[in-house]
Amino acid sequence: MSLKGKGFFIWKIRECENGDLQAIANTAARAGLGHVLIKIADGTYSYNIDPSGVDLVPALVQKLSAQGIEAWGWQYIYGADPIGEANKAIQRINQTRVKGFVVDVEKEFKEPGKRLAAVKYMDRLRAAFPDLPVALSSYRFPSYHPLVPWKEFLDQCNYNMPQVYWVLAHNPSDQLARCVQEFQSITPYRPIIPTGSAYKSGQWQATPEDIHSFLKAAEKLNLTAANFWEWSNCRNFIPGTWQEIAKYPWASGSAKKDIVVQYIDALNARDVNRLVSLYNPSAVHINASRTIQGAGPIQTWYETYINQLMPNGKFTLTGYSGSGNSRHLTWTAVSDRGVVRNGNDTIGLHDGKIAYHYTFFTLDN
Repeated sequence: MSLKGKGFFIWKIRECENGDLQAIANTAARAGLGHVLIKIADGTYSYNIDPSGVDLVPALVQKLSAQGIEAWGWQYIYGADPIGEANKAIQRINQTRVKGFVVDVEKEFKEPGKRLAAVKYMDRLRAAFPDLPVALSSYRFPSYHPLVPWKEFLDQCNYNMPQVYWVLAHNPSDQLARCVQEFQSITPYRPIIPTGSAYKSGQWQATPEDIHSFLKAAEKLNLTAANFWEWSNCRNFIPGTWQEIAKYPWASGSAKKDIVVQYIDALNARDVNRLVSLYNPSAVHINASRTIQGAGPIQTWYETYINQLMPNGKFTLTGYSGSGNSRHLTWTAVSDRGVVRNGNDTIGLHDGKIAYHYTFFTLDN
């Protein structure tokens, strides 16, 4: 994944560090941020344009990039004019040179008829930028919002950036765990980069303890990045939360690789014995066409898979989540025979070994 560690959303540049672009970049660097997401469009209108007509975004992108911080853009969309909104996104991405893009989808897409609007918007955006990293920013629990066209957006997104806002509560770790679990149960699954609460709403506000719990939970769930809404609100009204984010040491990785990483490494090494060693002797391996059980049949299957189905295969882990005895992972693979897209696996563990492995993948020859 391109995004790592901690990040922040920016809504109005002029309200961040008094509009001083260099101060924004310096503050982000001191906080150890790996990415900043800047609003560049609202519907069919450009955003973060100074009253004098100066576009503030390109210069901020350059200053963040100079600090080694990845700058993405984001746009709030309404769905009334999906082609117009997509055209504005395309224009602003080209103007600002952002490295990735976030589509903010909220209440308007719970209205009737918005499924087609989602398809039109994403088709137009992807026609212009087929390779640009794109994330969906929307509600934390899809079960609460069944009318949102989740599939239509996620089909053409690389990442899922749910808004895990624990307003009126102080249980971010529980809410994040539920968010991840719900998205694992819908199709398609995309690597999750959650957005947490770092703002004040009425008498409620996020606390430093909330922030620490959220970031710790994200790492425990093996999420590679997390970010917060929103810079100016956090810095101007609850600076203690910023300090907590800044001092939180996002780990660079554990000494022992997670079993998901070991699995992908073994596939790339084309080492069948190493693959089989990751499974319990009585493990069950399931895909769309068959179910097998036991070390012998699993070894035979991997020999066929590596040598015939995926000769000279190169596997890339695009995201994974889960802890304890459960993992969910997505991957892509390129071989001499074709490209496997959107590999989507669920793994259950027992005593540190794979006891249950369900894998779904499609092959384009």
